[in-house]
Amino acid sequence: MQGLTKRILKSYKAWLASASPRRAELIKKIPWLNVTVYPSSVDEPEYAGGSVNEYTRALAMLKAKDVFDKVGGTVIGADTVVYACGKLLGKPKTASDAEDMFKLMCGHTHEVITGYCVINERGCESGSEITYVTFGDYDEYREIIRKYIMSGAPFDKAGGYGVQDSEISPLVKAIDGDVNNVIGLPVSALTKMLRSFFEWQ
Repeated sequence: MQGLTKRILKSYKAWLASASPRRAELIKKIPWLNVTVYPSSVDEPEYAGGSVNEYTRALAMLKAKDVFDKVGGTVIGADTVVYACGKLLGKPKTASDAEDMFKLMCGHTHEVITGYCVINERGCESGSEITYVTFGDYDEYREIIRKYIMSGAPFDKAGGYGVQDSEISPLVKAIDGDVNNVIGLPVSALTKMLRSFFEWQ
């Protein structure tokens, strides 16, 4: 027990290869991790079909390796996408894009998938987490959706929404899985991976 207490009190350093303010907040939920944000500048390849899980893991690894090559240490990368009705949804570019995404997701259950990666001199490991989110019917929540889009909130979020945003909470009917994953980082799964990298046995 004493050894475990010492490890909990010890602070481990890592870099977060992400510009997302939500990820920067979520990673603070790992109390023994001292994180410095260093966004990756790598160009992200477009999804070309195949496994969405593998695609998100590849993006997370690409970001983490980009930062690792610059600063070394232990680097965490992550990438979140929304997969709805057979389509991969990134960040909407226009209000019309955002509305189309909501029309696709409403009345159905969609998948929010985050790929995550940890890399340091000991090696590189990646994983992915899926959370299932169900929205109500579009027609019933049309005005809420339109006001949300007009606020500008969707444009920096995969799928055009943030489940943490109270403005659209009436639209969300069910969440099956880690809600942190929907916001942008599967904290629990990432914590387990980090422990192995910091030799937390």
